[in-house]
Amino acid sequence: MTTEADSFPRRHARTQQFTLGAPRAFTVSPDGARVVFLRSASGTDRANALWVLDPADGTERVVADPQALLGGAAEHLSAQERARRERSREGGAGIVGYATDSEAELASFALSGRLFTAELRAGTTRQLRVPGPVIDPRPAPDGRHIAYVTGGALRVVGAEGEGDRALAEPESEQVTYGLAEFIAAEEMSRTRGFWWSPESDRLLVARADDTPVQRWWIADPARPEREPQRVAYPAAGTANADVRLYVVGLDGTRTEVVWDRARYPYLAQVHWSAAGAPLLLVQARDQRSQLFLAVEPDTGATRMVHADEDPVWLDLFPGVPCWSPSGRLVRIADEGGARVLAVGERLLTGPQLHVRAVLDVSDDHVLVSASAGEAAPAPETGEVHVYRVNELGLERLSHEPGVHSAVRAGGVTVLLSAVPDRPGTRVQVLREGKKTVTVTSHAEDPGMSPRITFTEGGARRVPCALLMPRDYDDTTPLPVLMDPYGGPHGPRVVAAHNAHLTSQWFADQGFAVLVADGRGTPGRSPAWEKAVHRDFTVSLDDQIDALQDLAKSHPLDLSRVAIRGWSYGGWLAGLAVLRRPDVFHAGIAGAPVTDWRLYDTHYTERYLGDPAKDPEAYAKSGLVTDDGLSAPAEPQRPLMVVHGLADDNVVAAHTLRLSSALLAAGRPHEVLPLSGVTHMTPQEQVAENLLLLQVDFLKRSLGLTR
Repeated sequence: MTTEADSFPRRHARTQQFTLGAPRAFTVSPDGARVVFLRSASGTDRANALWVLDPADGTERVVADPQALLGGAAEHLSAQERARRERSREGGAGIVGYATDSEAELASFALSGRLFTAELRAGTTRQLRVPGPVIDPRPAPDGRHIAYVTGGALRVVGAEGEGDRALAEPESEQVTYGLAEFIAAEEMSRTRGFWWSPESDRLLVARADDTPVQRWWIADPARPEREPQRVAYPAAGTANADVRLYVVGLDGTRTEVVWDRARYPYLAQVHWSAAGAPLLLVQARDQRSQLFLAVEPDTGATRMVHADEDPVWLDLFPGVPCWSPSGRLVRIADEGGARVLAVGERLLTGPQLHVRAVLDVSDDHVLVSASAGEAAPAPETGEVHVYRVNELGLERLSHEPGVHSAVRAGGVTVLLSAVPDRPGTRVQVLREGKKTVTVTSHAEDPGMSPRITFTEGGARRVPCALLMPRDYDDTTPLPVLMDPYGGPHGPRVVAAHNAHLTSQWFADQGFAVLVADGRGTPGRSPAWEKAVHRDFTVSLDDQIDALQDLAKSHPLDLSRVAIRGWSYGGWLAGLAVLRRPDVFHAGIAGAPVTDWRLYDTHYTERYLGDPAKDPEAYAKSGLVTDDGLSAPAEPQRPLMVVHGLADDNVVAAHTLRLSSALLAAGRPHEVLPLSGVTHMTPQEQVAENLLLLQVDFLKRSLGLTR
């Protein structure tokens, strides 16, 4: 019998969705002798330690234990570090990130704002006494210096702790050196702001000035004695931070890197390796054009290596741009209706693959992750595989149906595999393609397996995952709970066990749970993803099409349909009950974007354009307009809106404005404010009770037995 103490909601919250204790953040040494990674001691321990594994015999040893290094003291994080973790959705503790030199012999990391280095061969760790709090310490490739950021300044110290000094200091409180600005970290996946040269004698350093950015205030009404947090938030149509790039020598000399920043203000990616000159990817504000630029470090001059244009928008991809060892540009591009890998002037893949990321580049091939393209012989719903690609063809390295990724160096590949019929992610170490060891995971077993049917629904063949109660052996139609994210960057129909645990728990409460990835979600083709251009509401159309089509062949009760979601999914849930109450009978909108003019520039303008030039797109896709609700419909349906009051990504103003508009229109709704909670809900009691309250609301709203 399940007790409250070991109920799924509580275990799900305590284990951070069963991710604690799993190994992550892998680095393979160039000689293949060491695999470095992070892992906590158990499935309920948030504090990650730094580990090294020997691929030859599978032995593991802990190199840095946060408990020992802090002497049992609690961690203290600076406001900047907390913001960095929020941008990367990092809910762990202890050592949450590290960097190594080029040989993976020396690692550096910040712990409670202090700087530590670890000798990975010897397994010894030491603290370097430097000004703090320290953010993002990174060794030089030769391991002789560590660069780090504190107080917005970029500093460098010798690997033995000698010669600490500032290389670039902020001119005002609004300026930082060596950190990614909000937009880069939140939307471009550029989480860093400085890059060492291969010769270890200088760095590329980003300078971000937030002075032009409007200020918002985020307060905690439950703690009126606390001052509000002042946040520089670049909402759609408003000014971004001014971002520049400098070549900074270890002697403090500084040379500005020059490009047309007025035309291409976004510094999206930076790559610096021994294979070529520093490489930048810069984008226009409308993201319809971008340049790949090579930098002359001595003068700061740049030359164009390649230029891209797209009438809709240009996406950014992990791992590119970069140079191949022979000096050819490696990039991912939308060509001929497909997402392809390009090396130099050659396209190495076609419409059979939808390339998602470049994982590694060697002399004779490129390692990529990809899903089946529209020209693939058969659909592989929710699957992502690892491929080795060169001019002779491609070879798939992952074979189980599932979601796979990899890290590789020195003939050693770390293959990470999540599959539908096995909990968690299995991490295998391969040498020359043959399995040698499996990295131990301490993650807890969820104790349940999702009952999933992967299928497609509607005329557009929308990818779907349908989950039924595990004890369901009837043909009686069940009330339906749609559980989407439904938008860009957020696929939910994935062929992985743990991704569907919460949906399965809801199914076990008496629902048929349907997860659908309509147009706008990644994984099929560029045209599929770009169909939401100037109109997010097509996401709702596809949810409805999939639902109504699957009801023809599955026991779905269309007279009792609810929808829940978070962030974009929260917006989608609100849109569903307000615009299509003929289909949806209740909704739960978590942290919803209700007015897209209040969301950030790089994301929102990519899809909806400039709000001053495209107001119709914002009005059509918003839940709230200047005149009140955006096209509400009858009948009125129950809506629960949940929002963290400390959210600095989708600020609580979204929910408050929606509630005011609903109240003015006399429409029933419930608002659940979460004091002190950000866009994530890592607090155990909050995360647990949110699930319980949602089930209670759904059963009340649909007239089900409680």
